[in-house]
Amino acid sequence: MKTLLQTSTALTLFAASTTAAFAADKAAVLTNYSNIAEAKYQDSLTTAKILQSAVEALVASPSAETLDAARTAWIDARVPYQQSEVFRFGNAIVDDWEGKVNAWPLDEGLIDYVDAAYGGPSDENALAALNVVANPTFELSGKTIDASDITPALLEGSLHEADGIEANVATGYHAIEFLLWGQDLNGTDHGAGARAFTDYAAGADCTNGNCDRRGAYLKAATDLLVSDLEWMAAQWATDGDARTALLGDEDAGISAMLTGMGSLSYGEQAGERMRLGLMLNDPEEEHDCFSDNTHNSHYYDGKGVQNVYLGEYTRVNGDVVSGASLSDLVMAVNNDLDAEMRGKLSATMDALGAMKAAADGGFSYDQMLEQGNAEGEALIMGGINGLVDQTQSIERVVTALKLEGIEFEGSDSLDNPSAVFQ
Repeated sequence: MKTLLQTSTALTLFAASTTAAFAADKAAVLTNYSNIAEAKYQDSLTTAKILQSAVEALVASPSAETLDAARTAWIDARVPYQQSEVFRFGNAIVDDWEGKVNAWPLDEGLIDYVDAAYGGPSDENALAALNVVANPTFELSGKTIDASDITPALLEGSLHEADGIEANVATGYHAIEFLLWGQDLNGTDHGAGARAFTDYAAGADCTNGNCDRRGAYLKAATDLLVSDLEWMAAQWATDGDARTALLGDEDAGISAMLTGMGSLSYGEQAGERMRLGLMLNDPEEEHDCFSDNTHNSHYYDGKGVQNVYLGEYTRVNGDVVSGASLSDLVMAVNNDLDAEMRGKLSATMDALGAMKAAADGGFSYDQMLEQGNAEGEALIMGGINGLVDQTQSIERVVTALKLEGIEFEGSDSLDNPSAVFQ
């Protein structure tokens, strides 16, 4: 028969071994998370290089075919990148960088010609209709800017967020999107932007003027996107700063994972990207408003959140990166909560999938936003409700793992709806 002391010692040793195993699990979870981040940014880089080649082909030989190929490459490039957005909010190195590649909404008149209904400079943004493509020199913050040569350095150094205004988006996916599609002037009717390939043609075939400069801008923006993604992919490599910072403090690292999941789910996607546009019935609040690709962006944002919890990502070439996961950690302390979290994530993806399927079938996101469109509202609200509901379970995961100091991003559209209309 064991003595009380022997039993107590055995329990202490068991608790110590369990704690050690749990700590080791955290390290494995963080390593797998870093591996997935590296893979997603590598895939984003790979698809951006394909886009770069398609843009070069369009500018060299403008045609309906080369324009369509560049548009297709842009849409394909969004798939891995949107799944990487879950690394925001908890990883400072991503947050500090992300605005260069995915900032929105933008005052597109900064970049190129716009419809007369767009208007001109405003009290909020004097550069809203600057039209860099048409102006080789212009005044900015009291200085004369020489834009005769449109380069990546000009875009990121002088133009992006010029005068400290966030709507002055001169770089990244959405600047490229505008240059490929042009403005979507269909309101809540079906249809995306309809820029003609002749906007890149030479000589008398050029439409809307400055075709050579427009092509130079498109190439510069795409080259910059590639270099920005090269940099970020390197940060998640074995000796990269992002991976090193994450692995340096295991509890802080797990907190970063959950912060990204909760903030993207709630304030960013459910609130700013979905609920706000639905409240305003405004297609200008769409994430991919020029291309009508918003349904895909919402779907793959949601997929990114699910990826992190399950510790699994399917690469663009079909390979799967997987390993220790948050699900493993939660299962070890509360099996029911893990099942709940998995179920909520799956329900959200079903709702986002229904919205995506409807849009792919011809019921565009613009149409879903139309005031009084009950079917569209139900599809969008299905995604919003799923994202909000899963955030509540993410909060319970935070408690179960005994983590402190985590705050998720909010949105007036969810937390204080009356403020949206003030």
